[in-house]
Amino acid sequence: MLARRTLMTGLAGLPLAAILADPRLAALAAEATETVSITTKGGETVSGAIALPATQPAAALLLIHEWWGLNNEIKTMAAEFAKEGYVALAADLYGGSVATSPQEAQALMQSVDNKKATDTLVSWIEWLRANPAVNGKVATIGWCFGGGWAINAAIATPVEATVIYYGQLPQSAAEVKSVAGPVLGHFGEKDKFITREMVAGFERAMKEAGKPLTVHWYDADHAFANPTGANYDKDDAQVALKRTLEFLKQALG
Repeated sequence: MLARRTLMTGLAGLPLAAILADPRLAALAAEATETVSITTKGGETVSGAIALPATQPAAALLLIHEWWGLNNEIKTMAAEFAKEGYVALAADLYGGSVATSPQEAQALMQSVDNKKATDTLVSWIEWLRANPAVNGKVATIGWCFGGGWAINAAIATPVEATVIYYGQLPQSAAEVKSVAGPVLGHFGEKDKFITREMVAGFERAMKEAGKPLTVHWYDADHAFANPTGANYDKDDAQVALKRTLEFLKQALG
């Protein structure tokens, strides 16, 4: 018990990347979140992990996980965003399942029903807007699989801002015409999945639709912001997070 308390105390002084890279520390940090459940507009029961800031009401962030699922890494990110002053809700699009191998992650990702996932995210956004801890402003943010769903959610219902980390992107103005808030994108030059061609198509679509978009490129590969992966790039991840926080502060106040 004493060792655990010592670890919990020590978390406050550790860099985020160090916490995320250590499964034991990430599990402890994830305890700062609380599991919440709702019934979606479509009648599904879904859950997520929420972290609350010291000062409320505050703007809210809807976090959407990578293809691995709602693991301790994403819960820790929610806790970190709460420290930055946001109500942070990490949605679960896998119904509680978490992958431990690329094969499992691929299977879980492919099993997602797009209509149900959209219903889940829209329902969470509406729940956040109505939550007394939230000042009415909501942004979406996601990584990889979740990056694509961050923009999909912004297309499905108005949000104040969206942050995409190397996620699948819509390619036509018709698809993005309903986006209400500014969008920030982080992409890796070496990424073979989310390529410059795909990002360029998204940029054209947003420009044609008259939607504000800021794109940053990094000399990095896919998933460069994930400290648990082989492609992690510490310097670029830190710059991307700094830019994300500045963007959110400007968009959400």
